This record gives sequence, structure tokens and C-alpha cells, in this order.
Amino acid sequence: MNYNYLKTEKAPKILVEAYKLLGIKETLGKDNNPTILKWAEKLGLKKTYTADEIPWCGLFVAYVLFMAGKTPVVNPLWARNWLNFGTIQSVAMLGDILVFSRGATSGHVGIYVGEDDKAYHVLGGNQGDQVSIVRIPKARLLGIRRTKWSLAQPANVRVIKLNGEGLISENEQ
Repeated sequence: MNYNYLKTEKAPKILVEAYKLLGIKETLGKDNNPTILKWAEKLGLKKTYTADEIPWCGLFVAYVLFMAGKTPVVNPLWARNWLNFGTIQSVAMLGDILVFSRGATSGHVGIYVGEDDKAYHVLGGNQGDQVSIVRIPKARLLGIRRTKWSLAQPANVRVIKLNGEGLISENEQ
């Protein structure tokens, strides 16, 4: 799938900050990626988040929000806590936070970059042990949340229709 259009997006800032981190990977084995651990430190989560083997999708979203000048949710490491962020939306648009189920009680959180008929295209952390864009089935969506804008919603916040090429993720990790 070609996501080159994201290179020219100037807003929302959360998306711009997230795109800069594409490709950052978890360190497999006993070592940890110091970049991911620094995100936890900047967010005051150093005592809670101690290894990159701990699910870090919520950490990623919290960090890009922090870098964009926004306040993340309380306990951002729990993906389903992101259902308490911003304002509830019924239609996903560029830069929105999407929260998905992963089993009965677990979840996943990431940033909307587009959609096709079957799946949302999500920029997120801990997707294949890295910051990447994956397709997640629409049926798993628990909620769409939009940041509260400081001035006005950026004009480029819109629905992005994409083709349905590529694998669909069933268990982000």
C-alpha cells in the first residue's frame, strides 16, 4: 500500500509527529530500544514502562500527543483507556485516535490514516513490533476519538478512502 500522501500532510500535528517515527522497532530479546524507553521517561512512566516487551501502542499514541502539545489520557498504556480521550466521533477522519478490541478485555490504539471497505489503515506503535501502518478490521473498532483543537479543526481532517490491498492484522504486537 502506498501512503506517500502522508509525507505532505501538515496537520493534524499528532499525525505529523507520528509519521516521523515510522520504522522505529522494538529490540527483540533481553535488550530494549532506548528510544521507546525515552518516550516513557518523557511521559513520567519510567517506573511503569520498563521494557519494550510490554505492549506499547498506548505509549506511542501518548508520546505523539505529548510532542504535538496535547495531554494524553490517564494510564495511557491501557489501550481501552483511550476511549476517554478527546471527543467521541461517529466517522473516522485523518488523525483521529481509533481504539480496537483485542480479545475480550485487551485492546489496541492507533491513528487513522485511511480506510477501505473492510479495514481502517492505522499508524501505530507495537504493530509487528514497530511503528507501522496496518489494516485493522472495522468490526474490531470500539471507538473513534478526536483531539480538541486549540483554534479550529484543520481543513485537511477528512475521510481518506484507500484500496483494500494487503494483509489485515488480527493481533497487533
